Parts: sequence; structure tokens; C-alpha cells
Amino acid sequence: MAVTRAGRLPIQRNSLREQIAGALREELMAGRLAAGSNFTVKEIAELYGVSATPAREALVDLAAQGLLQAEHHRGFTVPELGWTDFLEIFEARAMLTDSAFRQLAVRPTGYDWNRLGSLRRRAEAAARAARAGQLDVMVGCDRRFWQEMTAFLENRRIADYLDWLRVQAWMFAAPHLRAQGELAGVCWARHTELVERIAEHDLAGAHRMTNDYNLFTVRLLADLAGESLDAVAVLRLLTAEPVGVLPGRPPAPDPTLGR
Repeated sequence: MAVTRAGRLPIQRNSLREQIAGALREELMAGRLAAGSNFTVKEIAELYGVSATPAREALVDLAAQGLLQAEHHRGFTVPELGWTDFLEIFEARAMLTDSAFRQLAVRPTGYDWNRLGSLRRRAEAAARAARAGQLDVMVGCDRRFWQEMTAFLENRRIADYLDWLRVQAWMFAAPHLRAQGELAGVCWARHTELVERIAEHDLAGAHRMTNDYNLFTVRLLADLAGESLDAVAVLRLLTAEPVGVLPGRPPAPDPTLGR
């Protein structure tokens, strides 16, 4: 079995099902559970020191999300995501994000500016992990940043779907990044610049930077995976002219700035 106790945070006794699922999800995103790895409910229960019931529930939840494959009488297996899978994930993410940004330009309601401080903190953590090349830290920080970022889109269903796509994208990307070795400066680290576009009500700038992020991502992974970009149908969409000014009241001055 590929998973061990070493370096893992202890599982608390509340919400065991969600916590086990969350812990395994981060293992999958970081590539610590390799494609083809197989494990049983009993092994996961023993790994986290819990009963079989929450372990089974967590594994079934992840299988229902397409992050594991349930094998009859064999437990659960980590799926192997190839380049074609990644392109489907990437294109869905790019098209949905682009459409959501364009809808924001005509939506009368604005962003909840009380979230800006939290978004900045998430951005700083994600950028710091990316610059340092700390993959195990990066996957969690990056996911939490984009979870906070997609709240800006003001649509919970879109945000949840984008998060699901992001988890799968990391499952594809992490093994290729691990094979690269030294990752300092390799991954996108402009999270704080993106937040400043939002703080300035520059919807077009935020839209453009998000498209740039997606372009950076697909080019990096094509290079690492030895694949061509010829089949990436959304490249033209990502270079199209962005739109708009973010509606809503201006953000209140941040009292922590300048300290």
C-alpha cells in the first residue's frame, strides 16, 4: 500500500467521514497516491485509526466524485488520468470561467468586499508555496485560494464544479511536477497580482490574468507531459479580449496595509 502514517496530521473525532475524505483528497491531489494504487476499507480505517464505517463512507464519497474507482471485491483504485482527460478538465474549466467573468460584467450585484482580506491571505500563501516549489503545500494552498477566488463569481454551483475540476487537474499534474524535481519558480505564482486587480475593480484585468494563468498551466503541463497544444480548442478563447468593470461599492481601505 502506498500510504503511510508518516507526516500526516492526526484525524480528529468530529466529522470523520469528511475529514478522511479531505485527507485522501489531498493525497490524491499531491500525487502521493499514484495511479493504479489499490486499497481496502480496512487499510484506510487502520491508517487513520478509525472504524470501518467512516472510512467506507469517505471512500464511497470520493468514488462518487470520480476521484476513486470502486473495484468489486478489490476495494478502491486511484484512476489514471491521461492527457485527453486533462484536456477535457482544462477546457471545461476555461470555458466556464470565461463565461462567468463575462456574466459578471452585466450582473447588477457586486462582490462581497468583506472577503477581500481572506482572499489576500490565501493568495499570499499560494504564491509563497509556488515560489518555493513546495508541491505538498502548494496543492492545498492553491485549492483554497481558488475556492475563495470563485466566491467572487457569485455562483455557488459554478464554484463547486470548478473546485471538482481543480482537484482532478492536480491529480493529473502532480506526478508530472514530481518528476520534474526542483519546482522553485516553475509554477504560476501571481496570485496576489490577481487579487489586486479585483481590489481595484478591474474586472477586465482579473479576467485577463485568469486567462493567462490557464494558458501558463496548459503550456507547462504540455511541456512536462511531452504533448502538443494542437488539440487544445480553447486557446483562442483564452486570448480573446476580456470584459468589464467589477460592479459594487469600492472596497474599504485595508488597515493592515503600510504596516
